[in-house]
Amino acid sequence: MADITHILGGAFHSYEPKEAAPTLDQIRNAMSSAGIDPPDNIILDGELHRFKSSHKDKDKAGWYVFYDGALPAGAFGCWREGIECNFRAETGRELTAAEEMAHARYIREAKLKKQADRERQHNIASSTVKQIWDNAATASPDHPYLQRKGIQSHNARVTGDGRLVVPLFDSSGALKSLQYISADGTKRYHPGGETKSNFWKIGTTELSNKIYVAEGFATAATIYETQHAATFITYSASNIPATVEIIKQQHPDHQIIVVADNDASGVGQNYADQAAAKYGCTVITPPIEGDANDYKAAGHDLSALLNPPQDDWLMPADEFCSQPAPLKWLIKGWLQEHSLMMLHGPSGGGKTFVVLDMCLRMAAGLPEWMGHKVNPGAVVYLAGEGHHGLRSRIAAWKQEHAPASKLNMWLSKSGLDLNTREGYQRTSDTISSLPVKPKLIVVDTLHRFLKGNESDPQDTKTMLDQCAKLTEKFGCAVLLVHHTGLSEDAQHRARGSSAWRGALDIEINIAPGKGDDPFRIAQMKSKDTELAESKYAELKQIDINGWYDEDGEKVNSAIVIEGEEPIKESSKEGKHAKHKKIISEAWLAMGKEVVNDNPYISRSALVHFLTENVGLSNSSAALYVRPSADGRLINDLVVGGVIETKDNGWVIIDNNMKSTLLIQR
Repeated sequence: MADITHILGGAFHSYEPKEAAPTLDQIRNAMSSAGIDPPDNIILDGELHRFKSSHKDKDKAGWYVFYDGALPAGAFGCWREGIECNFRAETGRELTAAEEMAHARYIREAKLKKQADRERQHNIASSTVKQIWDNAATASPDHPYLQRKGIQSHNARVTGDGRLVVPLFDSSGALKSLQYISADGTKRYHPGGETKSNFWKIGTTELSNKIYVAEGFATAATIYETQHAATFITYSASNIPATVEIIKQQHPDHQIIVVADNDASGVGQNYADQAAAKYGCTVITPPIEGDANDYKAAGHDLSALLNPPQDDWLMPADEFCSQPAPLKWLIKGWLQEHSLMMLHGPSGGGKTFVVLDMCLRMAAGLPEWMGHKVNPGAVVYLAGEGHHGLRSRIAAWKQEHAPASKLNMWLSKSGLDLNTREGYQRTSDTISSLPVKPKLIVVDTLHRFLKGNESDPQDTKTMLDQCAKLTEKFGCAVLLVHHTGLSEDAQHRARGSSAWRGALDIEINIAPGKGDDPFRIAQMKSKDTELAESKYAELKQIDINGWYDEDGEKVNSAIVIEGEEPIKESSKEGKHAKHKKIISEAWLAMGKEVVNDNPYISRSALVHFLTENVGLSNSSAALYVRPSADGRLINDLVVGGVIETKDNGWVIIDNNMKSTLLIQR
């Protein structure tokens, strides 16, 4: 017989009922989970019952309706906290269709009973609260509650037994209920009075474009006396959103500020945030537990809390441009302070050599990088791979350039997922523990620190967001080291999403040279200034002092040195022949000057020829004529006996070249 259990979802198991807890225990657990203290006695008779939902309450804000039978069910809640929950007892077995229908009927009937009871209570209350309010005397300023809270009465009234009484009006101005406040602060609503969406206003909305909203009378009175702006009392946290909605409709041009209570449960803040999200009001919460009255009573400046410094997000254009704000550089023209940058190139193309040379010059306090000013500063180098190679490269660089310097630089021992919460937190915490703040954080390479796909826009965004957070927190620049694409057309752009380039302040590309030509360091983007002239570099091998491998042979590495800009030639001639040709053409083009029967060319004339006729940049031309630059134009010709120094230039002393040139003169 064929096995069909995989079609049916596995082998058949009969359903075994579970033993359910007693119904009353289930009800009490459900109430407790909803944040309501259950009453001592719970009656399952299908009638509406009221109870104290909190042991501190003196009024019965809790309610329930429960039905007994084969499927005990119903509903419960607390009007004070705006809680309303349905309930169905666990029976330990699957319900029949008839039981499911019965449950739906129970819930519907429970809601109808609650609604009918509420309307009946409201009708009874509405016929009495107006009479009580009209007959109540104005509260004296020396009322114990007012004295204890340090507030004025604001037309609050007092009952015959000495309790303070304050009103609740609806949006049309009709009196709906009253709240009674005892001298000790105990508050109780008029039985059955309607409270939802009802409020009281202290002050007038005509004197200020601000309207404040607070939960309690004392809180609102304190705010009004501090700000002299209309302040609405919602009487409960759950009533904040409904009250704000009414204010928004009636006073659309006013700024609404909810001053939420800072209570341990977070209820006040929660409802205030709901109102802010839905109606766009401002929320202010005291930084200590309690309300605005408590905050002031503790000696704090309530006015300063309610009037924070004006946000300077928007500023006048004249003020914006009144002060000069020149760009600040780590390496002038190349690495910008407080920016996001990327250096990319093909694998093995020299990316890390170039980045290390830049970073180490900053960390060692050297004054220049390829003729550009360097501002010293601390560097954090997040290295995701190649740590053995990095060790030797840094040692070789330090031996060559700064053997006695202490490097102001730190390196990570491994990569991590920087675009995750855990990865960012570890990075941020570790950098924060350093004795100085870094001026530059390098991420080498990007894919070793990125969780996800560099081509995915969402993954790209999470990484860019984390880089921005690092920049903001430490006031530094972030430099990403990345690979270019594999195709020939993709050698000058970063691999992956186009969002990388869009977010960058500076983009640098490393392009390998052809044959023995040096590689090019080129800026592809500089958002706030002109692109820097391209640089050319090559690697110089260094034997590291005191480093030997297991066979006793010297360990070597390489460092970056500035190279010549390649000159395009139609013929494949050697470097020395190329240099002889350049000096000859320069002499013929720049005046054919002769000194002591030798062809002579000044330094300025040669530089002019190189920039105007050969097409070199100013910086490359300066490198070509530097006598100390090993293997460059002038150094090569002097060492080769072709020229020698004369005054502020050179004379050609090679007999064959000299004769040929003098004949052409």
